[in-house]
Amino acid sequence: MTTSPPSIHISAAFDSGNIRVVDASDPANVRLEIVHDAGGEHLQWFHFRVAGVRGRAIALHIDNAGACSYPKGWENYKARVSTDRTTWRQVETDYADGVLTIRHTPDADVIWVAYFAPYSHERHQDLLARCQASPFARVDRLGATLDGRDLDRVVVGSPADDKRTVWVVARQHPGESMAEWWMEGFLSRLLDPHDALARRLRNAAVFHIVPNMNPDGSFRGHLRCNAVGANLNREWETPTAERSPEVLWVRNKMDETGVDLCLDVHGDEALPYNFIAGSDGIPSFSPRLKGLLDGFKAAYMLACPDFQTRYGYPVSAPGTANMTMCTSQVAERFDCLAMTLEMPFKDNADLPDGEFGWSPERCARLGAAVLHPIDSVMGQLR
Repeated sequence: MTTSPPSIHISAAFDSGNIRVVDASDPANVRLEIVHDAGGEHLQWFHFRVAGVRGRAIALHIDNAGACSYPKGWENYKARVSTDRTTWRQVETDYADGVLTIRHTPDADVIWVAYFAPYSHERHQDLLARCQASPFARVDRLGATLDGRDLDRVVVGSPADDKRTVWVVARQHPGESMAEWWMEGFLSRLLDPHDALARRLRNAAVFHIVPNMNPDGSFRGHLRCNAVGANLNREWETPTAERSPEVLWVRNKMDETGVDLCLDVHGDEALPYNFIAGSDGIPSFSPRLKGLLDGFKAAYMLACPDFQTRYGYPVSAPGTANMTMCTSQVAERFDCLAMTLEMPFKDNADLPDGEFGWSPERCARLGAAVLHPIDSVMGQLR
């Protein structure tokens, strides 16, 4: 007697999970949809598990990919798959007629599929615990999110009159999980007692670091928004406790400490490069700020070949900056060097890796390398 193979099962009921199953009766023709962020404006992040797939050729069709926030992001993109939730590999992916199709024949019973390697809330807690174990760092809570989660800050160094103040924030857009992988590398090196460059920077500045600005959106499986649908990187001009408390708590604390340098870490769906966008369009942009920005980017490129300056966003004309964004608001508010770092969801086209693509490990190395450009401009900050 022959028996048909068991049906597969798809679920997303876990931290950062996002998918809706339309039809999973045929493993070779599974129909799926991405669920909108709160507020109904954005969708693109997906993260789900598929059980019962060992040795079976599966085709996962995301039918509403063409309706996502950034459909250009699907061109030349490859989804990530893992069997151990630690190592994430690229798999065959194509996009046509508004449908993203992921094809794979797993060698395990259960696989996890994601837009990019996820960074869990549990791992975030582990990161904080490692930081506070360092004699150079302390961890505090800036406030509560709308879902009641803690908004955490890591402070490295003690204030002194001759020290500069550096703010580094990440993951305002929760689906840009590469930003917190970058944070791991940055914090690990900054807190390394044996790293001479880290020691020099700890002596020169106090670092205020928010590894995850949007823990609610991260847990909910959102691409860009918090629990009530606010895009935090459009809330910096007039943040409120009701809509964007995450930005309100951080901006209030910035007002207390001042800011000499700010780096806001993100991911970009469409461009397959690492690059920095500056505050060129703010009303008070000056030759001093341009010199600092150019020097920072040049030093970052020397420090890490994964960073480049040829490709990026168009430079804003004077006076045309969006002042609701972190980089523009902070640069204008404090007359300081403020920048947005973007990393790809796709592979880095300059140095592609067919198996892993742009990976958590490469994010962390780019994070560790940022100590060099920070050091290069430290003496010019005021």
